[in-house]
Amino acid sequence: MNISEKVSYLKGLAEGLALDAESKEGKLISVIIDILDDIALEIDDMQEEQCDLEDGLDAVSDDLADLESLVYEEEDDEEEEDEECYETVCPNCEEAIYFDDSILEEGEVICPNCGEKLEFDLSDLANEEKEEE
Repeated sequence: MNISEKVSYLKGLAEGLALDAESKEGKLISVIIDILDDIALEIDDMQEEQCDLEDGLDAVSDDLADLESLVYEEEDDEEEEDEECYETVCPNCEEAIYFDDSILEEGEVICPNCGEKLEFDLSDLANEEKEEE
């Protein structure tokens, strides 16, 4: 039973009691029931507006999800093609240097900031991997 139905029930009870609408108590109860009826109508209107807003928000959310899937799907495809990236610090200029697997396999990299040649000895890592197996 919603609020409007409860107020209607209350009106029916008041009419069934045959309250004198000219007495102080009868006037008071009549005004209270009218106010409750107005409040119930306002609540019904707000609930309908809320449902409309929820429907609109759902539509916007669905559109946003579609847009995100298009945008991020393209980025995900690009990221899958990217190789793993490594970072080290140049001992000469102390700037961060980033490189990928191909540079790591070459065993050396030139610092783009100062030109220092950095060499990598991966033989220790290869030996550790063999020992773990």
